[in-house]
Amino acid sequence: MDTLYRMKKMKYSYVDILQKKSGYRGFFTINQYTLQHLKFDGGKTRILTRECFERGHAVGVLAYDPWKDAIILLEQFRIGAYVYEADLEHGGSPKKLPEKKSPWLLEIIAGIVEPGESQVEVAHREAEEEAGVKLLELEAIGEFYSSPGGTSETTQLYCACVKTDNVGGIYGLEEEGEDIRVLVFSFDEAVQRLKDGYLNNASAMIAMQWLMLNHTEIQNKWRG
Repeated sequence: MDTLYRMKKMKYSYVDILQKKSGYRGFFTINQYTLQHLKFDGGKTRILTRECFERGHAVGVLAYDPWKDAIILLEQFRIGAYVYEADLEHGGSPKKLPEKKSPWLLEIIAGIVEPGESQVEVAHREAEEEAGVKLLELEAIGEFYSSPGGTSETTQLYCACVKTDNVGGIYGLEEEGEDIRVLVFSFDEAVQRLKDGYLNNASAMIAMQWLMLNHTEIQNKWRG
């Protein structure tokens, strides 16, 4: 069996888990795996140790108004962005923190799938909780691994048909410490923010690029 064929056929059963240990269990979970897996040349790797951050799975929704050609984006504080930017600012990094960088990110509607919930149910729930908007139609964009080198999390993306009349303001659940500003941009304004680097998280970037590729088709489908 040649290497090219084996590359096409690599699968789940070619991994041997020798040991699994819990490293941390709280709001999130970190597990440590001791494993070996098949190599492309037909042999096996040496024994490897890998940690996996397990936080469940997410759903993201790009809310699009086809009648006004407008998009809903959310602005909220993110600790990961803050830590990264604090390291650049104070950690002696040769990189200078750009003016546009901020730990308040522009994002699409998103949330974690709770036990017993479907991805579609999450999309509708989060749209009301985070933006006060009802989803009229859903179009699946696709599912991607958030960062498969270290976490099992996946994100299912949707584009949703909405009406942006009277949309805006501050939303979020007090018990979750959420403070979310809801903003409406024209399609062209959102595209420019993507090009300028203000939409700098994976879900927003992927969803916006999908809409840019399917803009006319999805607008005509929903508006008609």
